[in-house]
Amino acid sequence: MKAHWLIMLLLFAACTPAAPPTPTVTPGPTPIASNADWTPVVETFGGVEMVQVPPGCFTMGNAAGRRDESPEHRICFDRPYWIDRTEVTNAQFGSQGNFGGEQRPRENLTWFEARDFCASRDARLPTEAEWEYAARGPDNLLYPWGNELDAALLVFDQNSNNETAAVGSIPAGASWVGALDMAGNVWEWVSSAYAPYPYEAADGRENLDDATARRVYRGGVGSYIDFGVGAATRFRDLPETRSWFVGFRCARDAE
Repeated sequence: MKAHWLIMLLLFAACTPAAPPTPTVTPGPTPIASNADWTPVVETFGGVEMVQVPPGCFTMGNAAGRRDESPEHRICFDRPYWIDRTEVTNAQFGSQGNFGGEQRPRENLTWFEARDFCASRDARLPTEAEWEYAARGPDNLLYPWGNELDAALLVFDQNSNNETAAVGSIPAGASWVGALDMAGNVWEWVSSAYAPYPYEAADGRENLDDATARRVYRGGVGSYIDFGVGAATRFRDLPETRSWFVGFRCARDAE
């Protein structure tokens, strides 16, 4: 009788399905808590160097700045992305703007032309929030290099004969992710339409098909060294406008 029950138990065990394996959860990238926690990462996409911007949070805006930089508000990124290490050059664009030279930033182009060029690279213009985070980082710096204005760390009219300079000509002025010329040289178109803070990506300001909204540009200086080079400073213009001192850089999502 005991043998009979042993056989029945063995048959029952053989017919019982095994428990499914416990799924392995792959953790996402760890957010960066301070600028010093990050070592710049450079990768080349289609011949263009881009730097990685890791996930993390920062305070967007500047309560002590111009009125449209308020209110300050918290912005977080849960995924990394890439941004061009330098402004797009004449050589990369395939034609020159007002200032010739292969390594000078391509300027004197509309927001539409900047948008479409980035798309041709399987990239895009950075959002206003992405641009500012890449310039300031979790430390919420006032300038890409720190919290004190240092004219030696940027290209502006008084040290460049009122012209642009070759991109990346002042490496000491790099931001925490290794992006160059995020203050000075030329302003840079971003994807965002100009709208009041707080920044909300889903409120329509990132509608790239809106052909009439004024678009934001960031990070230039011209004669405005006293307030224009702050990483939170915002300027805007109609998307069809061309300016000798407005260029751009591209961004792309990390895979």
